[in-house]
Amino acid sequence: MAERKSITKSESVGPTASSEKLLMELLAIPGKSGEEGACAKFICDQLMKAGAKESWIRFDSAHKKTPIAGQVGNLIVKIPGATKAPRRMLMAHMDTVPICVGCRPVKKGSMVQSADPSTGLGADNRAGVAVTLLAALEILKHGLKRPPLTFLWTIQEEIGLHGARLVSLGSLGKPTSVFNWDGGSPSKLTIGATGGYRMQIDIAGKASHAGNAPEKGVSAIAIASLAVADLHENGWHGDIRKNGKAGTSNVGVFRGGDATNVVTERVSIRAEARSHDSKFRERIVREIEKAFQNAAKRVTSVDGHQGHVTFDGRLDYDSFCLKTDEPTVQLAGEAVRSIGLEPELAIANGGLDANWLSARGLPTVSFGCGQLNQHMTSEALNLEQFEQARQIALRLATATESQREGR
Repeated sequence: MAERKSITKSESVGPTASSEKLLMELLAIPGKSGEEGACAKFICDQLMKAGAKESWIRFDSAHKKTPIAGQVGNLIVKIPGATKAPRRMLMAHMDTVPICVGCRPVKKGSMVQSADPSTGLGADNRAGVAVTLLAALEILKHGLKRPPLTFLWTIQEEIGLHGARLVSLGSLGKPTSVFNWDGGSPSKLTIGATGGYRMQIDIAGKASHAGNAPEKGVSAIAIASLAVADLHENGWHGDIRKNGKAGTSNVGVFRGGDATNVVTERVSIRAEARSHDSKFRERIVREIEKAFQNAAKRVTSVDGHQGHVTFDGRLDYDSFCLKTDEPTVQLAGEAVRSIGLEPELAIANGGLDANWLSARGLPTVSFGCGQLNQHMTSEALNLEQFEQARQIALRLATATESQREGR
């Protein structure tokens, strides 16, 4: 088989007609978290048409263990190698955020946007799905030289990285390097990310008539308000900087009350804490709990009743940071340079599927695909950067001389 010609940045600045068509079809498929079935079917159909064997394709049962019911589990495809080399894995998450349901993608010059101004585009992360799928399709259609490959398309990333957390490592074929495509620039190599902890805070007060006997009630809203004000005033809400440590926290959901003439008995709050330093993140969580407990003691009815606060929290994902000499990082950098770009190492302040995979022993580098304004109605996709991401993925999926394992 003739050696595949190298592609340089100057030779191609946009996707081919066929790759652009596949991208637009993927963007138009609705699939918020838990509803990835149609996207998964599209991927499977494309792979089978390109010559994949049914025995290479499987779904796991992660969706049966996630907090919300799901249509399908993670989609895992293992393609045998055409050369003896360590296995690599390419991956992206299938789900989009709810604001993208109903998207009608349209091309405007070098960008793709949603034709409906009330919806997002869903390029986060259908562009990542397209990049990885196109690499698999080109390998299958042209019989390209490659190491053993695993392709992983995960579920429910947007609501807590559940697919990556629950995927069975034994089903992946023991890859030594993992490459993940998500949001941002294709030359940005995300080699680390923060850790996140989510909390459910339930406040129980005492109801009473707000006009006739407000003094007999214990307002759950008052307790919650005092707690949030305390966190804000003492620097434990929002951007947190304490003694050289850094993190963030946010009270993001606040629900309670049904009528203005009733002292509110119950309030439910959802909050989060993040930090690259796990011990400092634990400190933030403790400060949140302390603020609510102290606030409950400050609100007392005329007959001595106080409120009660309960907490239910979980670690969504822990922080990680790969070393720059990690072979996976080196391979990623070489792939970016091979198309004429210079890699930029980055640490993310949000969670990625890479958090869980790296924590579970699979060093994972994440790339972007040219997405802009993710999770917003103004979301757009830069087609030139999408093409660069596609080229990088193909480089990493095929064994080239410049990509040396385990230097």
